[in-house]
Amino acid sequence: MTLPIGVRVAAGAGVALLLLPLLGLVARVHWATFWDDLLSPGARDALLLSVVTALAATIVCVILGVPLALVLARAQARPAAVLRTLVLIPLVLPPMVGGLALLSLLGRSGLIGKPLFEATGFSLPYTTAAVVVAQAFVALPFLVITLEGALRTSGVAHERVAASLGASPWRVVTRVTLPLLLPGLVAGTALCFARAIGEFGATALFAGNAVGVTRTMPLAIYTAFNGVGVSQDAALALSLLLLVSAGILIAGLRSWREDAVR
Repeated sequence: MTLPIGVRVAAGAGVALLLLPLLGLVARVHWATFWDDLLSPGARDALLLSVVTALAATIVCVILGVPLALVLARAQARPAAVLRTLVLIPLVLPPMVGGLALLSLLGRSGLIGKPLFEATGFSLPYTTAAVVVAQAFVALPFLVITLEGALRTSGVAHERVAASLGASPWRVVTRVTLPLLLPGLVAGTALCFARAIGEFGATALFAGNAVGVTRTMPLAIYTAFNGVGVSQDAALALSLLLLVSAGILIAGLRSWREDAVR
């Protein structure tokens, strides 16, 4: 089928819209000092903090997201629709609103944060743990929706056979459902980690921007262009690292999923 010239022109403009800003970023990187910029103290601290907190947030998302996806995929149509809406809200919610929501719940004057602070003196906002909470809040939907799709694709036939042979519900989940879910779990976990490591808005409002405590790579990049923290060259190096990591992750996931289907 030959597509109309207008369709191809519009498609080319779409590719340009996606590609040219990335080429502009690559062109601004100072290659001669790239590694020195990337390994400068401020950039290194932001990189390490981002990786550690994103890994922690991903673990939280797996622990909570797998059961949530199972419930969502096996629920009746109407409850599933309501639950799916709740899961998807963080995807479309402005990041700053997400941070404000977390503050309203867990801040010192928040619904849970206030009695917690009064009872223990502990305040979650503006700590490294707050970074993990913010990252998990925005990344969890990616894992849940990916797993729900995988669960609906695999169906329930194998689970019903296992149950008819006397397997307990827990045994069915661990021995039948989760092995069938493995490709979707790997893909969802990778997407979850990628979203967590790139989180900015909710983290900035809920966790702040303290060096070595809450300043992740996106925050380091932002503050660099406001004359604070790492240099702009280091910010560009971190940006390129995030870009390359995202490209490798997406390409690797596609290749792995294609191999898994064969």
